[in-house]
Amino acid sequence: MPDVGDIIKAENARWHFSKVDSEKFSKHIERSIPGYHEGHTLIEELSDFFIKKNSKIYDLGCSTGNLTHKIAARHADQKVKVIGVERERSLLQAARLNVENSPEPNLEYRKEDITELELEPANLVIAYYTLQFLSLKNRKNILKRIWRCLNPGGAFLLFEKVREPNSRLQELTMLLYNDFKLQNGYSGDEIIAKSRSLKGVLEPLSSRENLRFLKESGFRETGRIFKRLCFEGFIAIKK
Repeated sequence: MPDVGDIIKAENARWHFSKVDSEKFSKHIERSIPGYHEGHTLIEELSDFFIKKNSKIYDLGCSTGNLTHKIAARHADQKVKVIGVERERSLLQAARLNVENSPEPNLEYRKEDITELELEPANLVIAYYTLQFLSLKNRKNILKRIWRCLNPGGAFLLFEKVREPNSRLQELTMLLYNDFKLQNGYSGDEIIAKSRSLKGVLEPLSSRENLRFLKESGFRETGRIFKRLCFEGFIAIKK
């Protein structure tokens, strides 16, 4: 089975999070996404504008729980409820271990598929490089459910890998992205193996398409707040 880096193996068009060791995954994702920690910091800072006392916050596809833990600690005095949702058992176990090592009473983790999750009224919903792994039909459905669950004035923060609007920019961006991964120690074979493993698994949209999906879901105030090569962050506010 081809090695995609950090001793993680995945077959052609067969990338699956259930086969990933949580410790290796954390290292892998940090070295694979430009501005990964910067995005976390931005979300923490943005949360100040939307979280009120007794608010509820969802992190959909919370992975190993690093972001949920930071949000819970930041707003502990507000008596908020932070809910991290993850369907992969190994990643969820790592997230819960973070809580055991540094407990936050306002933090809860749930093992659920986000496409089936019943969302309760919330002030903030986060999807940090999560929806890109869903089918377009499921993406549209969950975006509508996120809009419905948000309280007026609440926000949805969406971070995704994106496609550029034309072939020239797409080629330039992908070449720079490959350079980024080479600089982080990945070999050419590992980069190619990872790309092949994601065929049919990850389907990026363009910025325009992401914003259109958000507006079609009911959001009227939307915009891009982050960009590092082919990775972008969007904000959508419910009025």
